[in-house]
Order: sequence, then structure tokens, then C-alpha cells
Amino acid sequence: MALPSKFVEPRPFSNPEAAARKLLEIAAGIIDVRGRVSVGAWNDAFRKAGGNVAEYAAGRDRAIADGALRMHECGGFVMLT
Repeated sequence: MALPSKFVEPRPFSNPEAAARKLLEIAAGIIDVRGRVSVGAWNDAFRKAGGNVAEYAAGRDRAIADGALRMHECGGFVMLT
């Protein structure tokens, strides 16, 4: 008797490049008048779009490494470059 197979659906943001693209898309929509994006709101919007905390961190780090954004000195905001 064969056991039923369990299939795992692929995560949409498991690839850091895909997560970074989504994070940049979200950031462009919630940027404030000073050019900053609140990390809390940004993370929340990413999680509501289907991402998780690990994917958020990987995407954020990828976007920073690619030079697309930088962290504000206080750590509570990111800024598009």
C-alpha cells in the first residue's frame, strides 16, 4: 500500500530576487513625502502579499546589496536610491 504523496506549493518569494522586486514595488506605493518607507508598514504589506519574515529579510538584503535602497540611520525606515 502506497502512502499518499504530499505536494508543497512553491512560495512566490522564495527567490531573493523575486522578494526584492516585490519589496521595491511595495515601497514605491507607500513612500512618504520625505522619501522614506516605514519598515513596519513595508514588512506588513509584504507579509499580506504572501511573503514571510525570512523571505522579507532575504529580499531586503538583496535590494540593499543591489543598491536599490538603503536603510535609514535610525533603522526604522528604508529609502529608495
